[in-house]
Amino acid sequence: MTLISSALGGWLAGALSDRIGRVRTLQLTILWFSGFTFICAFAQTFPQLLAAKALQGFGFGGEWAAGAVLMAETISPENRGKAMGAVQSAWAVGWGAAVLLYAAAFSWLPTDTAWRVMFGVGLLPAVLVLYVRRNLREPVRTAPADKPEKAPLLLQVAEIFRPQVLKTTLIGMLLGTGAHGGYYAIMIWLPTFLSKERHLSVLNTGAYLAVVIVAFWCGCIASAYLLDRIGRRRNVALFAFWCIVTVLAYVMLPLSNVQMLVLGFPLGFFAAGIPASLGALFNELYPAQMRGTGVGFCYNFGRIASAAFPVMVGYMSHSMSLGAAIGIDAAVAYGLAMVSVLFLPETRGKRLRPTSPEQTPGSADGADLALSRARSQR
Repeated sequence: MTLISSALGGWLAGALSDRIGRVRTLQLTILWFSGFTFICAFAQTFPQLLAAKALQGFGFGGEWAAGAVLMAETISPENRGKAMGAVQSAWAVGWGAAVLLYAAAFSWLPTDTAWRVMFGVGLLPAVLVLYVRRNLREPVRTAPADKPEKAPLLLQVAEIFRPQVLKTTLIGMLLGTGAHGGYYAIMIWLPTFLSKERHLSVLNTGAYLAVVIVAFWCGCIASAYLLDRIGRRRNVALFAFWCIVTVLAYVMLPLSNVQMLVLGFPLGFFAAGIPASLGALFNELYPAQMRGTGVGFCYNFGRIASAAFPVMVGYMSHSMSLGAAIGIDAAVAYGLAMVSVLFLPETRGKRLRPTSPEQTPGSADGADLALSRARSQR
């Protein structure tokens, strides 16, 4: 429920950011997410918790969409990839903090109370709204001279299927599906694979969890640097290729417990590099008036469609080993990401003008792109 609602929330929040502004939408999504996370702590039945988690998901997905567009339009073209990839790495920091909080809560409190405390802490991000209101300014947006009447929100979200950007949207959907599909195929089935086929307890150790978290952070940081160094397309294709190599080695080779622990680092490292690339890439593909809608849709469509990949792993495991099913399924997903990104234009250094559609290289924006690259080289 959270996965589906967060994907829908990201799409709708992206469209809302095109309508009422990036900063205001970010404030609303932070408050929404924090509020419903806090409400989860007071659930008395499973249906109540399910409903609260579904509503929480709208804010969870919406925060990323609004925040990613805000950052893309604020950071300079030369540093956009590094900044957005670095912010994505903070996921690992929050992950580690949650693990420590979990250990403390369930060590010091009764189980029936500890999980409620975990949800209650979710109210703290609401404090960020005070910072957002004081310190973040809405990026400059040039309105059309005739100021046409705003279309209903549901019609606005369909703007990304106009003929001018339809190809971009379709390829973005495939890229998002492959990027998320490979990750979910591995991470959802990995515990079962390690315990049932390899008979390893490595996943239950603190050492393994630490390796995965550190690997995710390192992968995001490396991807952030490479985005502005070698470009968006090459970076995604590079990480997707090595994802295929590492996952096949992980599930096919006869590895020991210690070897599994060691190989867990490159597995998490390369899996993190693609999500860290998507924020900068998707933002640079769409014109300003539909940028939020496009970013929110492409990223979150992939999250919903990617659910098919772990389902396929379960289906395929009836006729082959679970390891082979995971390897083939994840390789297909990452292969889809690697191929689809090659059909997108390279957008490194692109200036995001606060006007209607960005021009193609060779026009005024093409000159800006060349100038920004020359400055970067100097």
